[in-house]
Amino acid sequence: MVKTKIYNLIGYTIIGFLCVSTILPIIAMILFIFSKGISRINYEFLFTVSSSMETGGIFAPIYGTIFLTFITMLIAVPIGVMSATYMSEYTKKGKLFYLLELTIVNLAGIPSVVYGLFGLGIFVLLLKIGISILAGALTMGVLILPLIITVSYQSLQAVSENIREASYALGASRLQTVVKVILPTATPGILTGIILATARVAGETAPILFTAAAYYLPSLPSSVFDKTMLLSYHLFAISTQVVGVSDEQKYGVTFVLISVVLILNLLAILIRDKISKKLGVHK
Repeated sequence: MVKTKIYNLIGYTIIGFLCVSTILPIIAMILFIFSKGISRINYEFLFTVSSSMETGGIFAPIYGTIFLTFITMLIAVPIGVMSATYMSEYTKKGKLFYLLELTIVNLAGIPSVVYGLFGLGIFVLLLKIGISILAGALTMGVLILPLIITVSYQSLQAVSENIREASYALGASRLQTVVKVILPTATPGILTGIILATARVAGETAPILFTAAAYYLPSLPSSVFDKTMLLSYHLFAISTQVVGVSDEQKYGVTFVLISVVLILNLLAILIRDKISKKLGVHK
């Protein structure tokens, strides 16, 4: 009994140390950026459109980032969840299925710049959509589809087979079982994948560099067919291509980008929790 307690204590200590060593660098980075950029944060900086790249407000990149993220999720989430549902509930587990599963997993590991070139070739040039929010959203949708499909599929597979059999025993059809039983049960896991995908869309630079981003615009986009400024590309531009930008401005943009990603994640988590409670499903 004493040895067991000692081993447990050693195990918990090691795990705790590893957790702290993982979290501390992230906290230190955020605090460093906060200390460097917080003095730049004010109403003018957040809610006005700048007349230059060097100084002024960044509302245009903030608006563009949120707009692009929303359109991307609107496109990718239904396709990803339906694809995962088909794979989990309707596809026979044969060689073709495992080849498809391996392909999806491999697509998740492809560098994002490759997706950017794909979007440029297909959506911008071949389909003649042009460099626009729509082209960027379609490209980012293709990029996050493997992530959404993989997480959603695993969540659906985690639903107990007994639940399916109980539904069938009560006379429900396969479609009724999927829509009213399996999907609600798997909803928390599916929404977790959507949260991860949202964060990736908001923070990516390479794909939108070829398909949606504008170097500078004095106004906000009015439709999905317009170009837009984006926080990630704006930060890249003022850090590498614009002369005379103060460190305060750079760190201010960095802090806002991190904050936007965190806020989008927080909103997604709150929505997940609310849906889970409404459905009576434990996360």
